[in-house]
Amino acid sequence: MIKEWRRRRAVQRVKPGDGRPLKCFRWWQLPFRALFHLRLTSDGGRHTVYAVDVRHWQNHSSDSLKAHLYREGRLHAMSTLPAAFPVPGGTVEVRMSAFGVKRCHYVTDNGPQYQLVPDPHSAEGRRARLERERPALSRAIGLLSLCVLVAALAVLIPHVAEQLTKSEGIAQRTGTFTSPIDLPRWGDIALGFAAVAASTERALRLRYSWLLDGGAG
Repeated sequence: MIKEWRRRRAVQRVKPGDGRPLKCFRWWQLPFRALFHLRLTSDGGRHTVYAVDVRHWQNHSSDSLKAHLYREGRLHAMSTLPAAFPVPGGTVEVRMSAFGVKRCHYVTDNGPQYQLVPDPHSAEGRRARLERERPALSRAIGLLSLCVLVAALAVLIPHVAEQLTKSEGIAQRTGTFTSPIDLPRWGDIALGFAAVAASTERALRLRYSWLLDGGAG
């Protein structure tokens, strides 16, 4: 019920495009542009190519960050994020996290959903190519990212508990808690950078967990 209500609200934010052409992906856009493609086939066998273009990290304000939907290379529609673009047979949903795209899927009217294909020149496309060509290395990198985030969470939770129990009102009821993990300042900084890198790597694979990646943000 709530998910459907959010989708309807997102659809209402969609505005028509002006037909401008889709610009090619340039290497220097790797840190702040995501580009995904979707090829749909009608009942008559006609193919239509859609593209979702998101310029993230340029301005992360929720009021200005937009997704653009292109049809056959021309701007068809645009929306602030999270976005839900109606297309034949379903909806293209786009959502962002603090580290990149966390969802870019074609959700069909009858239930199944499919992730859009990242442009091969984009950071997401290059990460997908590594997964295809070097699956063992890809899994190792993914596992390392997961371990870093779990370690960061293991440090964060006791630290938050310690800060909360320093409050006089809470301390009188529960007593104080001292975190068993006490990293030096440089260790906290290094772990923070590692967690950001790990969440960014997961975002390139459109992996997101509110507990792990949300905590890193």
